[in-house]
Amino acid sequence: MAKFRGDSNSYRTDAEKPVQPKFKEFSKKPKQEFTKPPTKNMLVLGELNRGTKTFANIQKNTSLTNNELDGILENLEKNGFLKVHHKQGMFGTKIELYPTDKGMKEYYS
Repeated sequence: MAKFRGDSNSYRTDAEKPVQPKFKEFSKKPKQEFTKPPTKNMLVLGELNRGTKTFANIQKNTSLTNNELDGILENLEKNGFLKVHHKQGMFGTKIELYPTDKGMKEYYS
């Protein structure tokens, strides 16, 4: 069925009608993003609290250099926020890092 368009002397058919969406578009709520910790020490403590245990995984997740991460881990161990476990395995010694209760309290406070 053709309809007269009022702005000119032309006709528009039903096929030329603008298509309106059948479904309402819902506004997506932004995902809750965690803010970045203010210091590198807190960044490493956060990784430890999330369950990351090895030096390589912490380095991969934080993008810190070997020297930076080594210094941070020594500092955390000296302050009592971190404990180091040496495990003997088939392929040699395995070193795992765990946060202490003091380290968890420091991160979450």
